[in-house]
Amino acid sequence: MLLHAFLIVVSVAWLFPLAWAVINSFRDYSYTAEHGYVSFGGFTIDNYVNAWERGNFGQGFLNSVIITVPAVVLVLLLASSTAFVLARFNYAFNLTLLGVFLAANLLPPQALLIPIFRLYRQIPLPEWLSDSGSLLGSYWGLILINVAFQLGFCTFVLSNYMKTVPREIYESAEIDGASVWRQYWQLTLPLCRPALAALAVLQTTWIYNEFFWATVLIQDFEKLPITSSLNNLRGQFFVDYNLLSAGSVLVALPVLVVFFALQKQFVSGLTLGSTKG
Repeated sequence: MLLHAFLIVVSVAWLFPLAWAVINSFRDYSYTAEHGYVSFGGFTIDNYVNAWERGNFGQGFLNSVIITVPAVVLVLLLASSTAFVLARFNYAFNLTLLGVFLAANLLPPQALLIPIFRLYRQIPLPEWLSDSGSLLGSYWGLILINVAFQLGFCTFVLSNYMKTVPREIYESAEIDGASVWRQYWQLTLPLCRPALAALAVLQTTWIYNEFFWATVLIQDFEKLPITSSLNNLRGQFFVDYNLLSAGSVLVALPVLVVFFALQKQFVSGLTLGSTKG
């Protein structure tokens, strides 16, 4: 009973800010300013309409899709192929390479701000890929930096997961004449589907919610992702927190849709592979 009581308290503590934001997103600011936030009434849907129009959320959602989808696909493709080599073959520097991938996640992104900014400004791109003529200010620049920072974590997770696949399966595939590519594409990836689904949910959440690199590397206001659109709802001298709550709910909806769509695979991906055999 004590354990269940503790879990209930923790759950309420975690859900309260979200529930409070959702409730206030449906309340008029003038009502809460007069009666206080600890009151009941003043419900309206105008906050969502105003947030969508003032925040330019339509373009922001499109920009987030353009950035997030290719980044997640590239991360999972590169991480799975690298993890397959690390798990399937024994090289002298296997553990060292895996340690380098893991150590890269410990590097704070702020430490690379200046060199990345200068590097992006000097790398040319054709005009049909970038209006600025360089990686700086282009979608591809933001996609690549997200792939670089997320690749190490996904490689570490997938390599440990792939090591649980019995080697007898690969030996049988080799006897049947399966090449290394077929072992990776037709054998390993289907077996790793739960892990890939779990990582897809995590990566979609992290890349979609990324704010730091988007603010630094994207110069054009029309190319900023949806997370940056929340800045449009903040005034210079005044902030309507009910309006900001409505915008935050709108921003969180796509991630919730992805999570609930892959919820079963996400949960199984967290548990499968925890034991060998």
